[in-house]
Amino acid sequence: MCKVMKKRICILGSTGSIGTQALDVIGQHSDLYEAYVMTAYNNADLLVEQARKYNPEAVVIAKEENYERVKEGLADLPIKVYAGAEALCQVVQDDNVDMVLASMVGFAGLEPTIAAIKARKAIALANKETLVVAGDLITRLANEYQVPILPVDSEHSAIFQCLEVGNMIDKILLTCSGGPFRKMSREQLRGVTKADALAHPTWNMGAKITIDSATLMNKGFEVIEAKWLFGVTPDRIQVVVHPQSVIHSAVQFEDGAVKAQLGVPDMRLPIQYAFSYPQRLSLDGERLDLFKMKDLTFEQPDIERFRCLGLAYESLRQGGNMPCIVNAANEVANRAFIEDKIGFEDIADIIEKTMQKISFSNDSTLETYLQTDKEARAFASTLI
Repeated sequence: MCKVMKKRICILGSTGSIGTQALDVIGQHSDLYEAYVMTAYNNADLLVEQARKYNPEAVVIAKEENYERVKEGLADLPIKVYAGAEALCQVVQDDNVDMVLASMVGFAGLEPTIAAIKARKAIALANKETLVVAGDLITRLANEYQVPILPVDSEHSAIFQCLEVGNMIDKILLTCSGGPFRKMSREQLRGVTKADALAHPTWNMGAKITIDSATLMNKGFEVIEAKWLFGVTPDRIQVVVHPQSVIHSAVQFEDGAVKAQLGVPDMRLPIQYAFSYPQRLSLDGERLDLFKMKDLTFEQPDIERFRCLGLAYESLRQGGNMPCIVNAANEVANRAFIEDKIGFEDIADIIEKTMQKISFSNDSTLETYLQTDKEARAFASTLI
């Protein structure tokens, strides 16, 4: 009987929320998948713990100061240990890697993802900033190198699951829980604290993404991501606030039919589907019970109160390097809020002022995005 070859996966960001759940999926299907490479930015202790459990070929700690700590923690095992940003770009090109799970947070995921595409590795994309910052470049490279980009975000996975060959999309219905401040007034939002913002009502995520979800910037980024993944214009992407988070997103087709993907909030499902596509595999966990669904409600988002969503739409309409500017300013403002240096409402102010200051460019090269990111971060930092 022919032995089934395991799919060897490189996890960029194995210690984060997506990375840890991806390892859970791999653990459940160890006959099909192997965590071949694992990387982390700073969490050396968890990376060592994961490596000792899953025994990858190699690990990378991006923060070079932690190299010795990881090296010593794995000294008794034949696991290669590397450090630094350049090493991230090198390990994704390993001939034995079949798929790269891009689950690093923020702009840092861009260059390793580009390196993986050029090495013709299938991409399971959880790092939405890659398409936010450089959607035009990434889609061109994916076409050039004939590399599939499989969405891992729950919303984009839902849309992907609703589509079939030949479908004509009329509208994407991108659902949104509304975050913890859905009912708050502008005045109340001014008093929001970090602890308030980190208490997401539905999903368990890292601090950066949780804050982005509270401002609805995360949803704005998902709008930009949807444009590049599914080839639709901004006016065909409608954000729908759905507090119950049962419908993960939907597609309206040109004949008026609407298809939606429903389920309990569990990120392992979209992760596993990206790994197994086009097949489906069993997954343990809670199941959706429609008889317990008392209400499924839907609302329009209020971009007057949640200005970040409106700014994301505006950057998408302008195109060029404007989404890159928004991402850079948001990363700076998000971090400043987490460090208690600015208020919740200041996040949108900093992003808007940075959009007005940094020079616009239609040049879709990596060099342009790198320079834009540098300039936008520098300016946004002066506003803190």
